Amino acid sequence: MSTSDSDARDLPAIASPGLVGREHELAALKAALSDPPVVVLIEGEAGIGKSRLIQELLEAHTPARQRVLLAACPAVRQPFTLGPVVDAIRPATEDVARLGLSGLAGALRPLFPEWASALPPAPDLAEDAAAARHQLFRAIEEILVRLEIRLLTVEDVHWADEASLEFLLFLASRPRQQVSLLVSYRPEEIAPDSLLLRLSSRQPAGAARLRLSLKPLDVPGTAAMVSSMLDGERVSDEFATILHDRTDGLPLAVEESVRLMWNRADMTRRGDSWVRQRLSEIDVPPTVRDVVLERSARLGPAAQAALRAAAVLADPAPEEAVVEVMAPAGDPASRLAGLAEAVGSGLLREDQRGLVSYRHMLACRAVYEAIPVPQRRAIHLRAAHVLEDTTPSPVAQLARHFREAGDTTAWCRYTEQSADLALASGDDATAVTLLHDLLTNAGLPPADVVRLTGKVPFHLLSGHERYRELMHALHLALETGGPTPSEAGEIRFHVARLLQQTESFEQSRIEMERALPDLGHDPAMSVRAMMFLGLPYGTTTPAAEHLRWLRRVAQVPVSIAPVDRLNIRVGRASGLLLLGEEEGWAEAALIADPSTAAERQQITVGHHNVGHMALIWGRYPEARRALALAAGLADTYQYQKLRRKGQVTLAHLDWLTGAWDGLADRALSLAGDEELLQPVSRLTPAVVTGLLYAARGDQDRADECLRRVLEQADRHGGAEYSVEPAGALARLRLGAGRVDDVLQLTDGPIRFLERKGTWIWATELAPVRAEALLMAGRIGEAGDLVDAFAAGVRDRRAPRPHAALSTCRAILAQHQDDPLSAAELFARAADAWQGLPQPYDALLNRERQARCLLRADQSDAALPLLTETFQGLSTLGARGDAERVMHTLRASGVGVKRPSWHGGRRSYGDQLSPRELDVVRLLVGGRTNREIAGALILSPKTVARHVETAMRKLEVSSRTALAVKVVEAGVVVDSPAGAHR
Repeated sequence: MSTSDSDARDLPAIASPGLVGREHELAALKAALSDPPVVVLIEGEAGIGKSRLIQELLEAHTPARQRVLLAACPAVRQPFTLGPVVDAIRPATEDVARLGLSGLAGALRPLFPEWASALPPAPDLAEDAAAARHQLFRAIEEILVRLEIRLLTVEDVHWADEASLEFLLFLASRPRQQVSLLVSYRPEEIAPDSLLLRLSSRQPAGAARLRLSLKPLDVPGTAAMVSSMLDGERVSDEFATILHDRTDGLPLAVEESVRLMWNRADMTRRGDSWVRQRLSEIDVPPTVRDVVLERSARLGPAAQAALRAAAVLADPAPEEAVVEVMAPAGDPASRLAGLAEAVGSGLLREDQRGLVSYRHMLACRAVYEAIPVPQRRAIHLRAAHVLEDTTPSPVAQLARHFREAGDTTAWCRYTEQSADLALASGDDATAVTLLHDLLTNAGLPPADVVRLTGKVPFHLLSGHERYRELMHALHLALETGGPTPSEAGEIRFHVARLLQQTESFEQSRIEMERALPDLGHDPAMSVRAMMFLGLPYGTTTPAAEHLRWLRRVAQVPVSIAPVDRLNIRVGRASGLLLLGEEEGWAEAALIADPSTAAERQQITVGHHNVGHMALIWGRYPEARRALALAAGLADTYQYQKLRRKGQVTLAHLDWLTGAWDGLADRALSLAGDEELLQPVSRLTPAVVTGLLYAARGDQDRADECLRRVLEQADRHGGAEYSVEPAGALARLRLGAGRVDDVLQLTDGPIRFLERKGTWIWATELAPVRAEALLMAGRIGEAGDLVDAFAAGVRDRRAPRPHAALSTCRAILAQHQDDPLSAAELFARAADAWQGLPQPYDALLNRERQARCLLRADQSDAALPLLTETFQGLSTLGARGDAERVMHTLRASGVGVKRPSWHGGRRSYGDQLSPRELDVVRLLVGGRTNREIAGALILSPKTVARHVETAMRKLEVSSRTALAVKVVEAGVVVDSPAGAHR
């Protein structure tokens, strides 16, 4: 979710990659060619970058550019004799007669019939074919010398005809070699009897030799290559790692994968880095697919069968297993020979353990996807039967093969075994994937659904589609599976948990209330359901009702498993602290380090929840410690979703504590993370974005951002999720004097808090609501509000609400026309905020203290305080507030210098701004203004304004013309209509 115009740099057009990871090789080439003659051999597999290296070399050798002849060997079944050399020489001269060729050049007539009138007569027929060929080679050498060619470059010589290879050997064997050679080839495609082996194995007679073997890129090299395609912008480490894993660092595969993701709008900027929207899979680019299938088509039938078997197996396998899976493709000997041919082609490899697999994952995928589905299913079934005899049993592989073979019973058996092993070893992410697939695709009976759903670590589920699919499977089991009452109760229990994870809190509570009466058969689950009902998330249920459930849980004398007891403890501590109950801290203190794999996730959740509660209470050092513990566990055990949620809370904490450096980028990244964060979780970073805009003086962007966030909160979250954005937007509009707006914005949230009784949540709302009531002349209501707030947080060690209460009391005194008393109360409030520390609110209260002193004609005390406040706001980066204070100081005769702030809003002139580029990219993908508005969290009117501005800048008069213009200019890469949806 994005909130408003981006502060990020221009969205770069996709570009050709720079030369990355080849600095050593390029330097070696330059050094070798600076001392001719030399024979240079560059070898490497398809897509490794041989041609790019040669291109870079030739461009770097500017003085020698006119003395280089570049030839290429085409991939044709029957290459033309000496075709690469002839085709390169033909355009090198327009007037062959000027070359002054000897009579030997007559031998060239068959190769260059168009030069017949300028060539000498054909020489007498040689005594034998070898002599004739030698005569021809000497003639070609002569024309190269007369053309002053000093470097002959021949690419892809593994495809060269025999005569061309003989000619290259001829040049390399000359005692006084006059022409340097540079050839490139794929070693895996050289036939055992190829003449190229002589060229690569023998030292040239009259020249030095350099042999370079190009290797794939490492992870930093992969990141650097992608960055070079994105105008030098940073690529996230996670993206670079998974891209390297999928492409093995093969430059062609990296480039084409990035282009494919770009075309499908599957890349986005988070903070200062480019990431992929979904990191789990990378499709096979068409260019890579075509190269792989072309190579495989040149192999024999048995070798192709080996490629298919290895593609289905996917994991490294012993050669005897591959041979068995190949059946019924011939007898064992012919199948083994086919496997040897496939390995010899370079598509497969055999490691030191004798295990066979593809050299590159994308090649494996390309071959797999090309297998017809019925044939693929049969191969999977053979693979499953072969692997069933393996010890220990490879249950994960067996689950996959039986699934793809269509054997549901065996698939379910092995998948559950595999998930159990993953959970036992702490690999919860793998377990989630396996169980989700089984529950959503196997059509299981209710008893199996209940058992398997209970094993799913819900906290690790991510992506709206996975939640939707699992919810559908559970409802299907309820409606069509004929469950028993106890099974129905357990299914509803899990539906309620799932609804909570998707932040559908009210529906979640309703479902859990329906489930509880049918859970008597499982006391532990029944207690968990009670604890669940004690959580005050997203519901209008009064706090007393939640508290009754939480205290009932503590009184239930039930013997339960340690992991269930931990789950209840984490939930109970979270619920009590959310309700503002001090006893929650004692419960939270019992959340210890995990002792088993099953406890890790709950401990991580527990620390994060404690950090979040500590933030609400204003116990910031405790919040930061708890969040650090949660982050450490999430990083160690790869709980990606929990780590991201922890980053949301940390961003909120950084806003409150004044740690604003880099916060805008982090908040935008979090607000836009639809992969790992649900809509309600994205509200907080979006609010932080709006607050930063407001503090920096960009009132229009702040208002639009916070208004859109409040709309999202009303749509997706419970009433409590509207409290903070309503308070932030109200404070902004109160500063603009829009009192009626403020009262309207805060009326619903304050009524919700009054009914629920959770006044500890009123920190952002109570001060602005109280001041608006006073400004509207509703003095009694303001006093009642402050009294209710005070009663609601009394006896709580909650510094943040108490600081807000101090501000409320100062506001009351200010409106009683007692500026000195108000100044003293604002000073106390400022001290309370600073003690948290929450420096921005401390400075705002200092400003109000100073203004009260000015009203009391105590400028000697007020002006130094205002000067100090101005300096503090300037240092913090609160530009808008600092300028307001600066104007007051200047009006009072105090000369202060405007700070030199950086990072102001950039003027883009005729170039598209980052937000205009965001809009245009989605427009190219076929989205309407309303769809674009929903994706970018803007209003349709704002989108229309961006489209109109882009059309004006690019001088077009329609949306279609705009789409065509930006694609043709390379500003945005074209994608199929609807690809962004």
